[in-house]
Amino acid sequence: MPSSDKPAHTSGTDRRSPWPLLAICSGYFMVILDTTVVNVALPQLSRNMHASTSDLQWVVDAYSLTFAALLLSGGMISDTRGAKRVFIAGITLFCACSLACGLAPDVGVLIAGRAAQGIGAALSVPASLSLIQATYSDRGARRRALGAWGAVAGIAGGGGPVVGGLLVSTLGWRSVFFINVPLGIASLALAAGVLVAPQPRPRRGDPLGQTLITLTLVALTGALIQSGSDGWSAAIVLIPLGASLLLGAAFILTERRSAAPMLPLSLFSSRAFSGGTAVGLCINLGLYGELFVITLYLQQLRGYSPLAAGLALLPQMGLLTLGSAMSGRMSARTGPRRPMLIGLAIGACGLLMLAGIDSTTPYALLVVPFALAGLGMSLTMPAATTAVIEAAPAEHSGLAGGTINAARQAGGVLGIALMGSLASAHGRFSGDSHAALAVGAAAFLIGLLISLRTAPGHERERAGLRRAPTTSSARSNPSPS
Repeated sequence: MPSSDKPAHTSGTDRRSPWPLLAICSGYFMVILDTTVVNVALPQLSRNMHASTSDLQWVVDAYSLTFAALLLSGGMISDTRGAKRVFIAGITLFCACSLACGLAPDVGVLIAGRAAQGIGAALSVPASLSLIQATYSDRGARRRALGAWGAVAGIAGGGGPVVGGLLVSTLGWRSVFFINVPLGIASLALAAGVLVAPQPRPRRGDPLGQTLITLTLVALTGALIQSGSDGWSAAIVLIPLGASLLLGAAFILTERRSAAPMLPLSLFSSRAFSGGTAVGLCINLGLYGELFVITLYLQQLRGYSPLAAGLALLPQMGLLTLGSAMSGRMSARTGPRRPMLIGLAIGACGLLMLAGIDSTTPYALLVVPFALAGLGMSLTMPAATTAVIEAAPAEHSGLAGGTINAARQAGGVLGIALMGSLASAHGRFSGDSHAALAVGAAAFLIGLLISLRTAPGHERERAGLRRAPTTSSARSNPSPS
């Protein structure tokens, strides 16, 4: 088995060998599958465990919250401890916690297990992007690999509702967690045999920064979830909301003053880096919030079974796969700007159309907006990831991957919390999804405006990368192109 400390740059790997990319993407597939496979299990889980809508939001958000809050640390650990070692550790932890979730005796234990799953995901995902950056030194090959990485996310996300529906209908809701165990074992066997990682770059930790960003997200998410059952004027909502603002300000101040910040804020002086990160937050806010609301809409308002709900979402989830592959090829030819702009405009149109539905809307009229939402997301995300990864110095590739994925997961957490609260009344799904889905469309439109000003195109790209911020070590060891 190759050493995890051995650098890996070969032109043969760039162009001919599929095994490193397959190893990287197999673990990522499992992590993304878990973000959507659980949704169709929520109604059955709610009945069996007597869980409220707030409980269901925490079943989804406990995973997304720890995933988002720890991704920056996961990226830093990947850079400093070795991406291969961290990738394998993350997948191992994820599998063990999936087994614990499947065996959970009550909703409290399940939520705790979901939070622990998020830790494993936060370790493995930034490491996967760092491994892609190290393995594919040619820019075009790297962009195609990132497109394939995004396509895997589309396949996993698209297959999640159908796989979840089949599992729940035949084996019960617990099986959506047990499925991760054989998938994880296969991923670990492949990764151990073929992955070669870049050399670790030791650096000091930033425990205060990590603590502050974690507490910020916990407070903000808790406030948004509770607003659905207690209202925006309740103390249980206002106190954590105010605390999240203070904690976020403290995090920024701490990172500015730290000699070894978890997240060097100088990275955000690059428009491509900051813009791509903001777009990642916006599109996940819109899409994951929409998936949460639409899943409850199909099953609780329209009476669909878990399998029928999964099949109903196929037009949306299936196009996640197609659009991601298209985005990778388009980015390789034209740069990230074009697929980002096209994707955000398409996705906004789809969500705006969904904002007008009600319980009597024929399913045939849902197919087009579902498809537009899925295609828009999948065109945008690989391109935004490319923009962020290429704007960062090579020694911060894991941190850059952690940053864009932290923004995405934070967006998903906020989208589920905010849009779920808008569609709920007194802790139960009310069916009033118009305002919630309009918020999702607004998030895509905000992302479109950001991309117009920040996304690098084919001709602007080289100049933009030359202006990207670097640390002193980055200037002596620039990112490979």
